[in-house]
Amino acid sequence: MTNENQPALQSEEFERQAVPASHRKSWKSFLGMYAGEHAAGTEFMIGPLFLTAGVSAFDLIIGLLLGNFLAVLSWRFLTAEIAVKHRLTLYYQLEKICGKNLVSFYNVANGLLFCFLAGAMITVSATAVGIPFDMEMPKLTDTMPTGISWIVIVLIVGAIISVIAARGYDAVSKAANWMSPFIVLAFLACGIVALGQLGVKNFSDFWNIWGEGSDPFPGQIKYTFWHVMLWSWFCNAAMHIGMSDLSVFRYAKDANIGWTTAAGMYVGHYMAWISAALLYAVYLQSPEAQGFLSDGQAPPVAPGPLAYNAIGIFGIIAVVIAGWTTANPTIYRAGLAFQALFPKASTFWVTILAGAIATIAGLFPAFAMKLLDFVALYGFILAPVGAIIVFEHFFADRIGIVKNYAEKAGISFNIAVLLAWGISFGVFYSIAITQGIFLSFLTLPAWISCGLLYLGLSKYFQKEKAA
Repeated sequence: MTNENQPALQSEEFERQAVPASHRKSWKSFLGMYAGEHAAGTEFMIGPLFLTAGVSAFDLIIGLLLGNFLAVLSWRFLTAEIAVKHRLTLYYQLEKICGKNLVSFYNVANGLLFCFLAGAMITVSATAVGIPFDMEMPKLTDTMPTGISWIVIVLIVGAIISVIAARGYDAVSKAANWMSPFIVLAFLACGIVALGQLGVKNFSDFWNIWGEGSDPFPGQIKYTFWHVMLWSWFCNAAMHIGMSDLSVFRYAKDANIGWTTAAGMYVGHYMAWISAALLYAVYLQSPEAQGFLSDGQAPPVAPGPLAYNAIGIFGIIAVVIAGWTTANPTIYRAGLAFQALFPKASTFWVTILAGAIATIAGLFPAFAMKLLDFVALYGFILAPVGAIIVFEHFFADRIGIVKNYAEKAGISFNIAVLLAWGISFGVFYSIAITQGIFLSFLTLPAWISCGLLYLGLSKYFQKEKAA
């Protein structure tokens, strides 16, 4: 890509300017994108992993109902509200508040975590592509690549996903809109077929699939109602209360478009998770799964074979495409993070870089097999930074601190931001580790703590500098 073309590519994505009215999009673009992104490859993993955690029917069905509703509210009244006010990417808005040097550290962490998440989705797609080649599927305890065929398939899948993501927001949005109806239909078909295979004839039979819950599988922890509700609220914490989706909703015509996230939460994080759990419930009745349990091992969770068992070739295609539609916007977000580090570089090539890192991560099954734990951790790390933006937006004028202080003061490192995030992260992560508390229980306290500390520290440092 020549230098002459780079500015044109950058201006089309508006990395360092507000999105103009001529490029704003209607609810249709976001509905398809969120339905496609959240009825996706990871859903084939998450649903079964809830079963391995021994959830009860009430914990799963009602916990998911409430947790996903709280996530939709977070997107609508925090992320979308702020996005349409400023219409900037997360990274450029943070740069104005934090300073270029400080936000560079955040961008590296954010971009890498998104790459690892996208890698898990590439792993999911690879489990489907590998079926015709009789590829050895990864187990819950696997961390390293399972063979040459696994490596080749992951590299091919990752390359295709990366190229689509690198073509920009329009390509990502169009891909999601084209594929999401197919994926939703596939999840619904999987759920219906699995209900038949389980002999479910009424709601009571359906409820009894989980019943009062069970002991967790070897190596897993027990999930209660609170685990399910809080995890489902905060599994996308980086995107909503962490403000990553400012980069997406800056294209929205108005804040009410934030309600389109409900398509992702209730078609994807509700129907799709439960359908995927039903697929795994069918597999658990097989002699192979019972053999693993008899040996004290957790039966493997391989989305490709689970879907293939239910709906055949249609299931393989669905898992492959589902992985694409989630990995595409995730790599796109990671590319924007790296773009902030290299503002003169082509958006296309920094997104390709993000895709390459995601593909390498996809070679290692651990990111997918420990997805519940990884998603809780990455949300916990990134969400408190979003509190900086939220608390400044709503409370800066009330308490008398300068908005976008780094930009206006001409500083490259806002110490108030670093201390607020470092203290809140350090305190609550230490509590989680020393007391054995599930991280999703502490995401909201850490987020609120970071926001309050930022306001107080900004008041102190800004007053000190003025004096």
